[in-house]
Amino acid sequence: MNIDDIKGFFTSREQLDMADYLTLDYYLECVGDIETALAHFCSEQSTAQWKRVDYDEDFRPRYAAKVINLTVEGELQELSYPVKHSETGPIHACRVTIAHPHRNFGPKLPNLLSAVCGEGVFFTPGVPVVKLLDIGFPDSYLQAFDGPKFGVEGIRDLLQAYDRPIFFGVVKPNIGLSPDDFAEIAFQSWLGGLDIAKDDEMLADVDWSTLMERSRVLGDARRRAEKQTGEPKIYLANITDEVDRLIEQHDIAVSNGANALLINALPVGLSAVRMLARHTKVPLIGHFPFIAAFSRMEKYGIHSKVMTKLQRLAGLDSIIMPGFGSRMMTPEEEVQENIAECLQDFGHIRRSLPVPGGSDSALTLETVYRKVGSVDFGFVPGRGVFGHPMGPKAGAASIRQAWSAIKEGISLERYAAGHPELQAMIDGAQGKK
Repeated sequence: MNIDDIKGFFTSREQLDMADYLTLDYYLECVGDIETALAHFCSEQSTAQWKRVDYDEDFRPRYAAKVINLTVEGELQELSYPVKHSETGPIHACRVTIAHPHRNFGPKLPNLLSAVCGEGVFFTPGVPVVKLLDIGFPDSYLQAFDGPKFGVEGIRDLLQAYDRPIFFGVVKPNIGLSPDDFAEIAFQSWLGGLDIAKDDEMLADVDWSTLMERSRVLGDARRRAEKQTGEPKIYLANITDEVDRLIEQHDIAVSNGANALLINALPVGLSAVRMLARHTKVPLIGHFPFIAAFSRMEKYGIHSKVMTKLQRLAGLDSIIMPGFGSRMMTPEEEVQENIAECLQDFGHIRRSLPVPGGSDSALTLETVYRKVGSVDFGFVPGRGVFGHPMGPKAGAASIRQAWSAIKEGISLERYAAGHPELQAMIDGAQGKK
C-alpha cells in the first residue's frame, strides 16, 4: 500500500457518526511497519480490494473498518506464539480500537463474527498474533435484538426467590443414570432446598436416557417437589442437538415438564440460540463448552467476555461460565469481567443471570458471593450437593444453611453446630469421618 492508501484506514471518533459503527478492541502483534499492517488488518475485515480496476471509486469512506485509536506497547524480540508468517521486520505489541461499519453485516451474529474474528482478522499479512478483547455496540445496533425474555428478574419471579443467589445443582453422576434414578436424585435435592436441578451439559438425548423419557419423569418429580415444599422449582433440561432438531427438542422437553432449558451455546451456534430465544416460553440457559478453545491464551483468540456479551445479545436468560479457583484455570479478573458483562447496562437488553461454576459447595459459597459483590448470581455445585455423604437432600440443605450463616454474619463452623448437613461438609473438608 502507498501512504495515501494507508491513510484511508485511519481516522478519529470525531470524524465518524459512531451510531453507524461497532468498536472493536484488539491486542495485536504487528510485524514490519505498524501502519501498513493495521491498514491491511482493516482492509481484510471489511473492504479488502476497495475499488475496481479502471473505475474511479473508493468504497472505504462508507464500508471500511478504520483505526480510531492506537497504543504501541513496545517492541518484542519474538512473537508471543510461534505463528508462521511471511512478513519481516521489527515486532510490536499494539492495542488498537477499530470502528467497523455495521452496515457491512447487519444484525446477524454469524455475519458479525465472520467479519470481526474471521479470515480477514486472523489471516492478515503482518499481524500474526491477534486477540479480540471487546466489542462495543451502539444503541442503533442493539435495537434489532430482543435479548433475554426472562433475565435475572424473570428467573427470580418464576422461583419467587429474591434477595439471595439462585441455587442450581448438576445431578451427579452426570451421565449414565436411568431417568428414574436421575429423577429421584433431583427430587431429593429439591426437597433439600435446591431451586434448579439440571442436566449435565454432556447429557442430552441419549439411548439410555432419552430426552422424551427423562423430561417426563423429571417434570413429574419437580411437581411433586413443589407440592411437598411449597416452593417453585425448576428442572433444567439439556436440549443441545443438531440445529434442525432444536425446536422439536425444546417442545418435547417443555411439554413434559421441563420449565427451563440448557443449551451449549457455542457448539450449536449463537444464531441457533437466537432462534430458540424467539421460540421459547421458558428461560434459556447457556453452558460454556468450547469457550476455552477461543479464550484461554492470554494474547491470542477471543476474550471470553466477548462471547458472554454475544450470548446475552442472542437471548440467554442465564449464562453458566468458568468460575473462581484454580480448577477452572480462569484468572479471577476474567471471571469478574464475565459476570459484569451479564449484569451491566446494555441498552434495552435484559440482564442475564451469571453462574460462575467449578467445584463449588457450601464451603465456597461465601467466597463466590463476596467476589461477585451482589446476590445476583447462580451457584452451581455438583458433587457439593450430589456427593454429600448424607445424600443430595442434605447436600442441598448444606447450601441453604451456608447462605443463612452468611446472611446472619455467623461463621460456618459456628452455624454448623446445630446443622449436621453443613457440619458433614466441614468435616469432609477437614478429613474427618
